[in-house]
Amino acid sequence: MDWKGRRQSDNIEDRRGRSPRGGSPFGRGGLRLPSGRMGGSRLSFKTIVIIGVVFLVLKLIGIDPLQLLSGGPGTVLTGGPSAPASQVSEARKDEMTQFVATVLAETEDVWNGIMQSQGRTYPEPTLVLFSGAVNSDCGNASAASGPFYCPADEKVYIDLSFFDELAQRFKASGDFAQAYVLAHEVGHHVQNLIGVLPEFNRRRPSMSQSEQNQMSIRVELQADCFAGIWGHYTAQRGLLERGDLEEALNAAQQIGDDTIQRRTQGYVVPESFNHGTSAQRKEWFARGFESGRLEACDTFNNPV
Repeated sequence: MDWKGRRQSDNIEDRRGRSPRGGSPFGRGGLRLPSGRMGGSRLSFKTIVIIGVVFLVLKLIGIDPLQLLSGGPGTVLTGGPSAPASQVSEARKDEMTQFVATVLAETEDVWNGIMQSQGRTYPEPTLVLFSGAVNSDCGNASAASGPFYCPADEKVYIDLSFFDELAQRFKASGDFAQAYVLAHEVGHHVQNLIGVLPEFNRRRPSMSQSEQNQMSIRVELQADCFAGIWGHYTAQRGLLERGDLEEALNAAQQIGDDTIQRRTQGYVVPESFNHGTSAQRKEWFARGFESGRLEACDTFNNPV
């Protein structure tokens, strides 16, 4: 992807190196150290015992409890496979920052143009860079959550170490594969603006888990299609290089629910899918890429 020397977005919020404020320091579903409320600042004997046990367990698994209390490194504990700690050189980190700022600028240009052609405005999302864990208006998250969009604050969140995981764990390397990830999250922002996400969240409480999963798949596939629309106009500008489209399609292939489950547990559970199969994700990205039209991305009134 020919991205160097192009405009970079100013809608970047760099929180790398900061500890999350308030809430659990362990991200979603994490462990909170107990705090005593007996007799003002005194801790009860039971609480002291609990703290002692927690400290011992943390020591045994190789985590320094003093760093947890001070908000230092190692404050994130999550279940399942986690993203690798970022050990990127300063030079590479700076290049990656420039890259995501450039990709974000390209999405701004595309979606401002599309929305303007439809008589709409496009409030641009902010891209938050974080390391380890982060607070959002949608709750706390760790790097293991992967990139995500929060409709409550209209921000996209990413720990740039995810790109290393994308290449190493998911076997999806390349700058256009990375750009696809960002464009997908920006696609969720577009869904928020046109009412898709608000409607899904309004209906969610009345849905069964199976119905939620099926609706979530349609939401995710539409975001893939919107990413494809961005790719369509990026190609028109002559920014794509040989192999770029294949990188994005491979990324869609590698992060399909069926492929991930087969890789991590050796078998698939279709009823648990909530993002779509590899074939579906590739198909809907390709639809957006080939057409460049919003109407081609109606995953709610067409078979997926």
